[in-house]
Amino acid sequence: MDKSEHVKQNLILIGPMGSGKSTVGRRLAARLGKQFVDCDQALEAYLNVDVATIFDIEGERGFREREHQMLKRLCAMSNVVIATGGGCVARADNLNLLRENGLIIYLRTSVKHQLARLSRDKSRPLLQAPDRRQRLHEMAAQRDPLYTSIADLVVESGAQSVAHMAAHVSKLLQQQMPEHQHRRKQKMDQQHG
Repeated sequence: MDKSEHVKQNLILIGPMGSGKSTVGRRLAARLGKQFVDCDQALEAYLNVDVATIFDIEGERGFREREHQMLKRLCAMSNVVIATGGGCVARADNLNLLRENGLIIYLRTSVKHQLARLSRDKSRPLLQAPDRRQRLHEMAAQRDPLYTSIADLVVESGAQSVAHMAAHVSKLLQQQMPEHQHRRKQKMDQQHG
């Protein structure tokens, strides 16, 4: 299989925590007959510790290095839907890795929706802040331009159900795949030209 065929077969979901990457990704993979892999869950299984423990022991920098190594493994797979961690876009080498190994779908959501979805979540290290709303706004300001810059497809992740989101993304992929492949080739030609 050539590289372009490999890229066409992989779907990579990016976006902030609480945007639905894991839940929508799992449903989307089932609809499309692809394997689903969550980067954080794969990392936890590989290391046999949770993400919070990695942050405690190695800090965010150590976690990001481990995340990068796991993304390399996942991107080498074929015919998969990969749910990335929200902060993976903070590393330039991750941006290139994602661009080269799949069609990138940005699940964009508001801080309001994030707060609602993450209200009971105590496991995310970067949410352990006195003011969650402010923390999420800060992360959005830093990361949204990065998500947008590498996305082949941007999908609003609001109040709709997981099933509806997966069906919507699947439909958009069918309608817009040739256009996205053309734009991706143009982007890559510009980067290498």
